[in-house]
Amino acid sequence: MKLVKLLAGVVLASGMLFQVHAADTKVDPTGTYIWIQPSRNGGADRTNTLTLKLDGDKLTGKVQSPARRGGDPVSTDIKDGKVNGSEISFAVTREFNGNSFTIKYSGKLADGVIKGKTEFDRNGETQSRDWEAKKQEATKQEDKK
Repeated sequence: MKLVKLLAGVVLASGMLFQVHAADTKVDPTGTYIWIQPSRNGGADRTNTLTLKLDGDKLTGKVQSPARRGGDPVSTDIKDGKVNGSEISFAVTREFNGNSFTIKYSGKLADGVIKGKTEFDRNGETQSRDWEAKKQEATKQEDKK
């Protein structure tokens, strides 16, 4: 009977250790993600592209957004990129009409989709919006690189 209790305790303890280890496992968000941003005032929706690269503990990348009024797309480096388990976060700072603004992105990566929130300041108030970006499959040509 003592042996059965001992074995049950060992099984229980090893199961708990496995769960703790699984919770500490980081996802690798490296890749290209696309999301559609609804326009304001009834204009066309905007398709954004996010490229992420995880190198050790460092998360880097770029956000590319369509240009306003027919110009070239705008590509901006992310900053403060972090990965904690399946949670990712980063910020993007842009300039528009001589003003600088920062959008903070956070979300959880699962099955090739990042779902989370964006936060930004508008007229002195923090605004928040839902955000969902889907990972794009690599093309055959990208696979060869």
